[in-house]
Amino acid sequence: MFFIIIGIFSAAFGLESFLLPNTFIDGGATGISLLISEITAVPLWILIVLVNIPFLVLGYRVIGRAFTIKAIAAILGLALVLALVQFPEVTQDKLLVAVFGGFFLGAGIGLSIRGGSVLDGTEVLAIFLSRKMSVKIGDVIILINILIFLAAAYLLSVETALYSMLTYLAASKTLDFVVEGIEEYTGVTIISLKSEEIRRVITEKLGRGLTVYKATGGYGKEGMRNEYDVIYTVITRLEIRKLNIEVSKIDPNAFVVMSSINDTKGGMVKKRFLKA
Repeated sequence: MFFIIIGIFSAAFGLESFLLPNTFIDGGATGISLLISEITAVPLWILIVLVNIPFLVLGYRVIGRAFTIKAIAAILGLALVLALVQFPEVTQDKLLVAVFGGFFLGAGIGLSIRGGSVLDGTEVLAIFLSRKMSVKIGDVIILINILIFLAAAYLLSVETALYSMLTYLAASKTLDFVVEGIEEYTGVTIISLKSEEIRRVITEKLGRGLTVYKATGGYGKEGMRNEYDVIYTVITRLEIRKLNIEVSKIDPNAFVVMSSINDTKGGMVKKRFLKA
């Protein structure tokens, strides 16, 4: 509830203090609500509820009852704050409006997701369509937002649509940061003839758990084979530089492969403070 309440006020501040006074929109259900509000003069708080109703119905079918109840509470809370609380207009500079309006809106949506709810139901539709049509969730969201910004360019202006795209980019990046946190995880695979020394460094100096498994590699035209130990560990991106330095000291020729991962559970990985 703490995350959802803070998220509601952050999103409302971004909308009323930045986006609404300057006729900027965002992507998703919030963007649809803003766009309709600009061309019909219907209060945004009413549209926030009406536009999200279909997504809430889908949420009940796709995700479940508990999620839908939280989502209804969060969306109604946002509508009430928009209707009852007056936030001052902060600036009329279009670039600042796009960046910081998107920042506060994205932070609000991200915090609500941390609380197990949503303030924008577009993701629910994306999940539903991805299951029905076997397409990626991200592709569905991009397609929806392209249609919204094309409509904004036609109904408002091309300049407004372009600034609104900046708003969406700022909001999406902030949302990712809030949901994933600064300690985004990285999976690291290390292949080296000095794997035992590297193993000790990772466990003793970095304090990380790891997995060692046997592997056989081939190289050269004649397919020469070589057996070695492969190390796999999970670290945060703040620890990447330290790991690279330690591995280089032991074996400058070590083969290191890194890949981003969204989250981990269990083991020796320390969970983030903001993790719901």
